Amino acid sequence: MTAVTGTRAQRRAAATRQAVVEAAREIIASEGADAVTLEAVAERADVAVQTIYNRVGGRSALLTAVAEMAMEENRAYMDAAYEAEGTVEERLLRAAAAYVRFARERPHEFRILVDPPDEPETLDRIASLIEEQNAKLTDVLRDGIATGTSRPDLDPDRVSTVLWATMNGLLALAWRADKLRPDADELDALLATYVETIADGLRRRAAH
Repeated sequence: MTAVTGTRAQRRAAATRQAVVEAAREIIASEGADAVTLEAVAERADVAVQTIYNRVGGRSALLTAVAEMAMEENRAYMDAAYEAEGTVEERLLRAAAAYVRFARERPHEFRILVDPPDEPETLDRIASLIEEQNAKLTDVLRDGIATGTSRPDLDPDRVSTVLWATMNGLLALAWRADKLRPDADELDALLATYVETIADGLRRRAAH
């Protein structure tokens, strides 16, 4: 009986934690990270503030938990692209397409990873999660060099950072409120131009 009760209690605690984190995510989505207070999250999740402390922690821990949820969503999109069979170029193109889908289908999760809340604990955690995920991109680039299909003079770590940062910058154009904000078709064209340029730049040239 004790084991069953304990299991049920753990399930209830996990469900409460999930509800709290989801409430914080919804506030970020509708009002931005600055609107996330323990009182606002408690009201939305219909729990006591002390429950948030018990199940998640303070505000920084709560924002970090939302960021971790966002990265889990990102992995669901990206890992399949990285793990699929194909040439290095095909895998990179699939990864780029998956990243664009993630940004469009999960815009709030994308934004918290690109523009994280200014909380030291959250910033450190997001940086670590992004480094871990970008290492998979670096591995694909290393495969290209090892198999002779990519330029041997490239630094895989730097190239992966350039790819990640530039994709973020292009996709973030959709956040602009001025005339520099592209419509959906123009943004697609910009992304296609970038991916095509990068793919060409990675290819190993035939010796003359």
